[in-house]
Amino acid sequence: MTAARARGVLALAGMTFVALACAVALAGVLPADETVRRALLGLASPALLPLLRAVNELGHWPVLLPATFVLIAAVPDLRRHWWVWLALMVLATTTPDLFKALIGRPRPADVSLGFPSGHATAAAGFFGAIVYVAGGLPPGRRALVRLASVALVLAVGVARVMLDKHWPSDALGGIALGFALAAGASWLSARRAAGPAPAAPAASPTSRRG
Repeated sequence: MTAARARGVLALAGMTFVALACAVALAGVLPADETVRRALLGLASPALLPLLRAVNELGHWPVLLPATFVLIAAVPDLRRHWWVWLALMVLATTTPDLFKALIGRPRPADVSLGFPSGHATAAAGFFGAIVYVAGGLPPGRRALVRLASVALVLAVGVARVMLDKHWPSDALGGIALGFALAAGASWLSARRAAGPAPAAPAASPTSRRG
């Protein structure tokens, strides 16, 4: 992912998160939250619960932090700026709690705070890093890895709702926040990999005389 593209994703995901956070802070439960929640809960059959719990683990920080160390160790592009990607996952697993305290909206099934979903944020941060790494793959494999990464993030968000842990907007807000953090890390890493911009050539004496 180029620095320009990462900057675009950062702007889009960041604006989406800010818009959702403002709407939730002002309105509480959004108009579509209850409708979407009921529809997804209606699909959560007992036979599906083990799969939902397994998918849920893809947003659990005790799983993702060790996976981040493995990813950094295995991928030279990440290893060169390892501190950027480690900071990404630390932020992705800690900033949701700050926003939960700031916004203060309870979850649908209990009084604990829920916006944004920490699992969705962490999953989007981790798999957003994989989207960046996939930039070095051949086009066919790159598209497949990126599509699978986004699908897994969405699956974590859906699982959080189907397990009745979050409102849909909690999950969507977490996805937007996680992708914004991953895009910020991608932009910083790409900028550092490109190095400083070349200095402009000094004007010759003839050109200065005009």
